[in-house]
Amino acid sequence: MEQYSLIDNIGILHTFDKVPQRIISLVPSQTELLVDLGLESKIVGITKFCIHPEKLITKKAIVGGTKKVDYNKIKALTPDIVICNKEENTLEIVENLRLICSVWVTDIVTIEDNLKMISDFGHLFDCTREAQQWNASLVFALSDFKQFIDRKPIRKVAYFIWKNPYMVAGSNNFINELLQLNRFENVFANLSRYPVIDLQEINTVDDLDLVLLSSEPYPFKEKEALEMTHFCSLSNIILVDGEMFSWHGSRLLKALDYFKKLHQNL
Repeated sequence: MEQYSLIDNIGILHTFDKVPQRIISLVPSQTELLVDLGLESKIVGITKFCIHPEKLITKKAIVGGTKKVDYNKIKALTPDIVICNKEENTLEIVENLRLICSVWVTDIVTIEDNLKMISDFGHLFDCTREAQQWNASLVFALSDFKQFIDRKPIRKVAYFIWKNPYMVAGSNNFINELLQLNRFENVFANLSRYPVIDLQEINTVDDLDLVLLSSEPYPFKEKEALEMTHFCSLSNIILVDGEMFSWHGSRLLKALDYFKKLHQNL
């Protein structure tokens, strides 16, 4: 294959003399995508949070988490490329890894960003047919879901991701994009990213329909749901699968089925 160049989501130009054969992924959702694109044999390193597909974590070298990695272990794996994400990984990690090999950084805020990432991976790893098939499946499923959701009422929601301090999803992130897809009006969309809030603020929201407590990164359980009733007794408090609302990549296909079931139970 001739030399080729591609630009990642943060505007960095990458030039390759050959298709990268040894991949390290520091993003759990993108690890799952790489496998779904047929690239499992090329993955040499992952994080301890790369739990999908099941048992992958027993087959690949664990190089750390998403915020802290073992640079010596990564270097010893002689990667051709490391896959990172602007939100998941730190700038320090990205800059240090660039001393070892190419570092491809994604930045996924919208569904269009997600489709482009899959297409980019197709070109990056010479699996364009697989990438096109995944995007075609996603576009079809999105069209189907939009028809399903079209007549559903708009509901005001608060989506919690953390406790002590309490943090919610604001705007400018993939969670907010998927909330909008579900006709959920994010009451904290006026705040950026993942703001810390006082639970008393919930009491000031008029007609709050739903409080969604995510399973990740903080694993909200029934205990927290019960505690939340003291602050929003008139709202429906629901424990939700955080992977379905925050993981991008191929996971979106499963998420759309999950969302249908969620609405059917509201």
